[in-house]
This record gives sequence, C-alpha cells and structure tokens, in this order.
Amino acid sequence: MGGFTADWAFSITGHRFTDDELLRHALSHRSWCAENPGNPSNERLEFLGDAILQWVVTELVYHAHPDLDEGPLTDLRKSLVNAETLARVALDIDLGPHIRLGVGESDAGGRLKVSILADTLEAFIGALYLDGGVDAARRFVRGLLSERMGESLDRLHVFDARSHLIRICVRENGRPPHFEITAAGVAHEPVFTATVTVDDQIVASESGRSKKAAAQSASVAALEVLAARGVDTGRA
Repeated sequence: MGGFTADWAFSITGHRFTDDELLRHALSHRSWCAENPGNPSNERLEFLGDAILQWVVTELVYHAHPDLDEGPLTDLRKSLVNAETLARVALDIDLGPHIRLGVGESDAGGRLKVSILADTLEAFIGALYLDGGVDAARRFVRGLLSERMGESLDRLHVFDARSHLIRICVRENGRPPHFEITAAGVAHEPVFTATVTVDDQIVASESGRSKKAAAQSASVAALEVLAARGVDTGRA
C-alpha cells in the first residue's frame, strides 16, 4: 500500500488524502490487524461511514422522489444501503485489491466476499468524511448510488418480497411460509438456494449470491405462484 492506493482513492473520489494513515486504517480488515498487532481495524470507521451513507442516501431519495411516502422512501433507501448493493459498488470501483487482509482471509477469497467489500466501503466513506469533509463524502456517495436509484425503484416489490409473502401466508393460512436455505460452491464464492414451502407444499426455489438475495428471489417466485392460483397477493 502506498502511492498505488492513494492514487486509486484520488481517482474515484477526486480528493487527495492528506492523512495516509487514515486511508490505510480504513482499508485494514480485522484479519490483517490480528496478524499485525497494534494496528486498529476499520470497524469504527465502518460505523461512521454507515451513518454517513444513511444520511446522504436519505437526502438523495427524499429530493429525487417528492411523490413517495415514508414507506416507499424507506424501502428505496434500504435497497441502496445494503450489503449486496454496496458489495457490487465496491467491485465496480475496484476496492478489493486495496483491502489489507490476513493471509488466511485473503487465501479464502476475502476480496470477493460481500460482507468484507460492503464493510470496507463504509469504512472508506468514513475516512473520506474525516479527511475531506462533508462535501467530499456527499459527492462520492451520490456519485456511487444516484444511477442505481432508478433500478432500485423499479424493483422495490422484489426488495421486500419476503415480508410481503409472510403477511400473505399468515392471512391466508394462519401461519408463515417455511424457508430452507442451503449453500453450494467454493467457500469464497458460495451460491445459496432458498426453497419456500407454503401450507406444507414447496412452491418456489431460487438461488442467489447471499442468503438474503436467494430468499428474496424465492419469495418473488412464490408470490407469482400464489397469484396464479387465485390468491390476492396485492394486499396483505
């Protein structure tokens, strides 16, 4: 780490870090810190970055969609500020090669793990806020997520499909659906499959890169099956 990482940070933010140690801190995963005692992990910066993300995205969706009420606004924000979306963003900006990982975590494919990518991106945003101020952090977050907002808005029904399916099943059958999630593939890049059982009958099975993504996809498919059977899935 050094000029390579500093130049990368400047290329994606337009801000040149004045505190190189803060930048290194933001990119230091706890697995690296365990192998290099005396160095703090990026978890405190992650906490700060998460708050900044929530604030900037709240402001973004509020002004961009004056026609939406609190519920859809909240769902839209959740669709932008979640591990899967943040990990995809992190891959887009080539964050992985700059993360300081322990040897074991690195060998296990940690630079592609959803949780590590998302958490490190939040820590990086926290460090950018501390080094560059409010405007630098806001500009960076808006640049990352503004273009994704339209796609997320179109897919809000998918984002909360699991909760909606649960409400439908409780209303129709008096009990929630059962989700069974299994994993397959290599350890650093597993594929999860969610199978949904409604009223003792399997109605859908879908896969995804995370347990949450698989459950959401299976829930969408299950709702489509129930609708085809005449169940009113438009209200819960």
